[in-house]
Amino acid sequence: MNLKGRDFLTLCDFTAEEIEYLIELSATLKKIKKSGQIWEPLKGKQIALIFEKTSTRTRCAFEVAAHDLGMHTTYLDPSGSQIGKKESIADTAKVLTTMFDGIEYRGFGQEIVQELADCADVPVWNGLTNEFHPTQLLADMLTIKEKLGSVKGKKIVYFGDARYNMGNSWMVAASKMGMHFTACAPDDKYFPEEELQEKCRAWARESGGSINMSKDLSAADGADVVYTDVWVSMGEPYEKWEARIRELMPYQVNASLMARAKESAIFMHCLPSFHDLNTGIAKELHERFGVTELEVTDEVFRSEQSVVFEEAENRMHTIKAVMAATLGEEPCIVQGTVI
Repeated sequence: MNLKGRDFLTLCDFTAEEIEYLIELSATLKKIKKSGQIWEPLKGKQIALIFEKTSTRTRCAFEVAAHDLGMHTTYLDPSGSQIGKKESIADTAKVLTTMFDGIEYRGFGQEIVQELADCADVPVWNGLTNEFHPTQLLADMLTIKEKLGSVKGKKIVYFGDARYNMGNSWMVAASKMGMHFTACAPDDKYFPEEELQEKCRAWARESGGSINMSKDLSAADGADVVYTDVWVSMGEPYEKWEARIRELMPYQVNASLMARAKESAIFMHCLPSFHDLNTGIAKELHERFGVTELEVTDEVFRSEQSVVFEEAENRMHTIKAVMAATLGEEPCIVQGTVI
């Protein structure tokens, strides 16, 4: 399958076969790395990493993956780029195209990464926007395949605030790949936009999957995967935090909720997570609102059902697959050796 030159902005743009190909390529590249083999097909290439929102996993995953492929990276943090400030997005794209073979963007609106892609002559990859987080979904699906054998037919229940990038991305991935996705929250305002729901329902009808919205905790019954994400975002006013915590606390992933899922079910979270008081923000939340855990309890987070750290590692393998595929290289393996 030839994805050379393609942008990677949202899974909406990819077929089920293309997504499956990227998952399989990720698994292959993971085996190569674990075996200690060196495979540097993109040696000498350069990529730019634009981070208007900082991140631990995304930055590390892109930098290590690029290094493994033989590439060099230039990291532009929020203070290191003039994009959208002194220089337009279009002009930035044109300039970076003359110097780099690929561009990653992590930041705000989807329209920004879309404009970068429209104006650049090299592949552009979405490291996260407000609306979509496609590299995380590839990592999630690789993890599910490793732990549960396949993705098709699996029941995924997403608890909490499903309005933004992770809820949207999971709904798209499930609808494309024949999975059964349910967002579970106390109010319609926490569900993905209706327009995207309808698109995903149409894709789900073709793939054999399903898309559902529920306010009842019984949605967890028989789930293969229980998923959640943080409820509060830094920079928001505290009054929004208080209302959201109060409304979403009944939808916290705890032991009793996990007991409703299949015995073989796994717990997933894209991280970071507020599951204890070992961070500055968590201590602040505790001081202001008296909570010790938010979207997931520490008991579940550290349980045998939790695969959050395997999921985090897989970010690197799947990002490597995206870059290798869109820059035009994939491994040729003969008798277990890359040639």
